[in-house]
Amino acid sequence: MISINTLEEIVRDQEEKFRQRDRGIARNIDFEKYLKTAQIVVISGARRCGKSTLLRQFYDNFDSCHYLNFDDERLLDFEVGDFQNLMLAFGKISDSKIILLDEIQNIGSWERFARRIYDEGYKIFITGSNAKLLSSELATHLTGRYFGLELFPFSFNEFLNFKKIDRKILNSRKRIEILSAFDDYLQNGGFPEFLKSQDMEYLKKIYEDILYKDIIARFGIREVKSFRELANHVFSNFAQETSYNGLKNVLGFKSLVTVKNYIHYLQESYLAFEVFKYDFSLKKQYVSNKKIFVIDNGLRNSVAFGFSEDRGRLLENLIFLELKRRGKELYYYKDKKECDFLIKEKNKIIGAIQVAWQMDKNNQARELEGLWGAMEKFGLKEGMILTKDQEDENNEQGKIKIVPVWKWLLGEE
Repeated sequence: MISINTLEEIVRDQEEKFRQRDRGIARNIDFEKYLKTAQIVVISGARRCGKSTLLRQFYDNFDSCHYLNFDDERLLDFEVGDFQNLMLAFGKISDSKIILLDEIQNIGSWERFARRIYDEGYKIFITGSNAKLLSSELATHLTGRYFGLELFPFSFNEFLNFKKIDRKILNSRKRIEILSAFDDYLQNGGFPEFLKSQDMEYLKKIYEDILYKDIIARFGIREVKSFRELANHVFSNFAQETSYNGLKNVLGFKSLVTVKNYIHYLQESYLAFEVFKYDFSLKKQYVSNKKIFVIDNGLRNSVAFGFSEDRGRLLENLIFLELKRRGKELYYYKDKKECDFLIKEKNKIIGAIQVAWQMDKNNQARELEGLWGAMEKFGLKEGMILTKDQEDENNEQGKIKIVPVWKWLLGEE
């Protein structure tokens, strides 16, 4: 057990530093929704994507709060039995009913503690660096008591805010400025602290911390070299079709189960994301090839060799991440031709998006036919092709808009 006095000392020390923390760029979320609700707010996302800064932004909306970050070596021995002493330590400092708990994922049974103090009338904000925070396991203990909020590195809108680029009046000079910023964003991504320092070693450190602290240590991986090889392979070959069996053969794994587990760990830590090929049969979906995307283009470029042909995949990865930010359920479609993204809502495909760096005589027929095929298959009247900077419409077989990605990212399509 950690004593009340020790916990009080840690809390006071952390709160002083937390109050001095840079408030950063306001994130594009519905702050009022999360401030007004009595439910627990559970914020999950990759390390260093801005969760603690978001907590600081919430903190400003209350007269007083309790705050504790569990990613502190003084709390390495913290166990579920220490929560009661923590509440007593909080009580010695103030009578606030607002509690902010940062990086809580490594404390066993924390959700039972959260439910207890929620029932006692506390308003609670929680962050963690793995997707399990929003899993069915959590829902079992906190059903109807929490809002989940997945946070990602900066969106393009947030990136422009960071760069102090105003886009209210879109004249030719401003357009050039936005296009230049987009090129920067496409290559360097949106991890907030990296954008300040431009130090590629910082991104490599994030990658290593996630691999070792959030995955290898947490899941007790013994074959560290093999796991690292798989992670590096995923980052080098992102936004491409792959299969567990293909990864097993290429990387020399003996067990298919090990490959599946390793991919699952990458997803839980928000390093990578699987997108399934759409099929009306769930069984076929699970056995078909997948596409794997990664959390951030800048992070990807810091740990994997880059080639000129990667620009199309960087564009597709960027679009995938924005669709995830918008809360979309995504698949890809492949029959005779391929469509990059299908959007599913309430068990129905409602949208189709194709991605092309540019449309020209070499790829126009392929890109259009892939999109038309998806539109016909799912009865869609409209489709969209997102390109680097082209804009047009094609109405030969249903209405297809060709839209520059930067306009789509800003909601101007």
